[in-house]
Amino acid sequence: MPAYLIGQIRVTDPAAWQRYVERVGATFPPHGGTVLWRGVKVADLSRAAHGERVVVAQFPSLAALRAWHDSPEYQALVALREAGAEVVLTAYEG
Repeated sequence: MPAYLIGQIRVTDPAAWQRYVERVGATFPPHGGTVLWRGVKVADLSRAAHGERVVVAQFPSLAALRAWHDSPEYQALVALREAGAEVVLTAYEG
């Protein structure tokens, strides 16, 4: 069953965030992951979402998503991610 990663993002340091974005894409393919879309919030319709940006990525399974998240390649980028933004990551199956 496919699994989806939803990232809600509030950028705090645009330069650091850009460095993270430039590197993170290469960590998805080894785990079968692909970014489906990225977006910028234009309006809160019912309550307020965390942050102004969102990313959705698909993986072949929850195990693959967790393997990506826990991989040394991705974990090496976490400090840069935290320097550039407040990020909430959530996994869904569907």
